[in-house]
Amino acid sequence: MSMQLTEHPGVYKKNDKLFTQNPSVCKGTRVYNEQLITEDGIEYRSWNPFRSKLAAALLKGLPLHMAIDAQILYLGAATGTTVSHLSDIITKGTIYAIETSPFATIKLLTVCEKRPNIIPILSNANHPERYKNIVPPVDFIYQDISQRNQADIFTRNMVMYLKANGNGLIMVKARSIDVALRPKQAYELVCSSLKKRRFTIRKTIELAPFEKDHAAILLTR
Repeated sequence: MSMQLTEHPGVYKKNDKLFTQNPSVCKGTRVYNEQLITEDGIEYRSWNPFRSKLAAALLKGLPLHMAIDAQILYLGAATGTTVSHLSDIITKGTIYAIETSPFATIKLLTVCEKRPNIIPILSNANHPERYKNIVPPVDFIYQDISQRNQADIFTRNMVMYLKANGNGLIMVKARSIDVALRPKQAYELVCSSLKKRRFTIRKTIELAPFEKDHAAILLTR
C-alpha cells in the first residue's frame, strides 16, 4: 500500500499509521527515533500516537484542518516530538513553542536547528505576558501541560493571543485536574470552565488506548 493523503492537509496514512513529510533539509533526520519511509523520492516520518497526543486525537477523529501558513502558539513544547510534526505540516507558518524546562528546551533547540518555522521560547505559560513581545496574534493555540490549573493557563493564553474565530486544542490529563473525579467528570469540569469564558466547545475526544485518562478538547473563540 502506498502513502495516502488524509483529510487533514499535510498528514498522510499508510497501513493505518500516520506520517508527515520530512523537509528536504531534514532528510534522514529523526527527532525521536521514528520510522522513516521514502516513496517517489519523498521522505515521510511516522507519527507515533503513543508518543504524541495530537496523533492519537487525529486517529480518533479529531476534525483538525491546519493551513500551511498558520501561526501557532504551542504551550508545553517539551523536547519537540509533536512540535516537529506540526512543523512538517505548516511549511509556510510559524510555531511559537513555549517550554518552561531548560533541559527540555536544550533538546528542542536541536530540533529547531533545521526547522526555521519553530521559534523556541524558554518561558512559563502561567505568565503569557512574558512573551508578548515575541508572540503575535495566532490562528491556533495548542496546550499540553499537566497541571491542576491547566484550564486557567489555557484560557489566559487564548484571551491574550488567539485571533477572532481562531481555534484552540487542550490536552487534558484527568488526574492533574482532580484525582477524586472520574475522568469524564474532569473533562466536563474543564469544558464548563472554558464555556464560562465564552469559548465554544467543538469536540471532546478521549485518547484511550493511546493515553490513559486523557482527552483532547477542541474549541473556537
